[in-house]
Amino acid sequence: MKDLFIDGHWVASVGAQPGRTVLNPYDASELATVAEADPADVDAAVTAARRAFDGGPWRTTCARERGELLRKLSGLLVRDREELARTESLDTGKTLAEGRTDVDDIVAVFRYYANLADADAGRVVDTGNPHAISRVVHEPVGVCALIAPWNYPLLQMSWKLAPALAAGNTTVIKPSEVTPLSTLHLVRLLEEAELPDGVVNLVLGGGPTVGSAMVSHPGVDLVSFTGGLATGQKIMAAAALGVKRVALELGGKNPNVVFADADFDTAVDYALSAAFFHSGQVCSAGSRLIVQDTIHDAFVAELARRADAIRLGNGLDDATECGPLVSAEHRDKVERYIAQALAEGARLVAGGHRPHDPGLQNGYFLRPTVFADCDASLTVVREEVFGPVLTVERFRDENEAVQLANDTEYGLAGAVWTGDASVAQRVAGALRHGTVWINDYHPYLPQAEWGGFGKSGIGRELGPSGLDEYREAKHIYHNIRPEPMRWFAGPATGGDQ
Repeated sequence: MKDLFIDGHWVASVGAQPGRTVLNPYDASELATVAEADPADVDAAVTAARRAFDGGPWRTTCARERGELLRKLSGLLVRDREELARTESLDTGKTLAEGRTDVDDIVAVFRYYANLADADAGRVVDTGNPHAISRVVHEPVGVCALIAPWNYPLLQMSWKLAPALAAGNTTVIKPSEVTPLSTLHLVRLLEEAELPDGVVNLVLGGGPTVGSAMVSHPGVDLVSFTGGLATGQKIMAAAALGVKRVALELGGKNPNVVFADADFDTAVDYALSAAFFHSGQVCSAGSRLIVQDTIHDAFVAELARRADAIRLGNGLDDATECGPLVSAEHRDKVERYIAQALAEGARLVAGGHRPHDPGLQNGYFLRPTVFADCDASLTVVREEVFGPVLTVERFRDENEAVQLANDTEYGLAGAVWTGDASVAQRVAGALRHGTVWINDYHPYLPQAEWGGFGKSGIGRELGPSGLDEYREAKHIYHNIRPEPMRWFAGPATGGDQ
């Protein structure tokens, strides 16, 4: 199986690992069998990327030409939109509509960084000396190890790869071993776009073997990872040994705050999409609903009624509103959180079990679940479940709402719903989260930074800061009329020496 892409060629693993079977989470059917890399393959990939960076054309290619290649890639993504959307649906279980939206967003990201690539020529600094010119310029970091998660395989890879390439870096990329298929397609498109050899190298496999080898490799200058907190902590510790730059997006436990004056029906509708979009397998999912006490009971009742009506099914079926979880192992993990919430005293008002539909028994489905009577003492409120589980807390006033929303070690995203613009702005300003939506949930823009406070990670993706993650600033000071300084006078001409 020649599924690894190293130095411009599709190659088989040098090791003897058996291939990995990729399953469709809708019915556990086999989608494909792909190669598994080993540390020797990672070494070959990093060596190719290092050689391409140190001696290849990409680093010195003008930014405008790098941008043109990204635009060419964007066109190929548009051409293959339907195939890629279908691949994402089959691989992750998400609906085809979600897959199409993902591809459109991926195109927007590559186009944004194509335009940004040559937008910054550096800056001139006033030296105070008429005979000196001082400039600050930006250069690529070097070889970047890019590790994407399984929930948005291609979208999350684009957030890393587009700015890395725009800045002139070379890369070794690894999708999740659970959902690798769309990234394989992306690399074929990069090959079609005539990206120079060694600039993008693809390795496949699990985090403990392939991912660890990437992070610890001495030839890697930067590691960008999106995934769980525990893995991110290990990556940070390993990268510290080589003093590598790291960019980490590690999820969140995101509050969705609803004041009593918010439009009731709209707030309920968005609370459902915030929590259950892609079966809650979203780092920014609004999994903590915090509702003002005067509307709490009615809000919970309507939320439960609507959650119980969500249609589960095959992501390729237009009638499906919510697909399965990504794997049997992940569903087991989410079910353990549900059992623990019940044991700790949360009140189940919707879901909490696998669907009874005979047609869904082979897949990894779980009914959208809502718990009421929750507070921060519950594990399900504090920890990221990453599944279709929503907890509901109540608050009395604005101060308590802010206190509850900030009572988390994460800080990725949050939202506030109110008809009072002053309240909205005060609460948005008080929330310690990297993105705050007012009367909305989930939209992001390629032009706007994405990342979190606290244990949600380090660094930012998207926006100008997303490009800066992959650049080094260099100060160049040019004295155009050098003269002797005479700081040290030299040997004395007489007297004591």
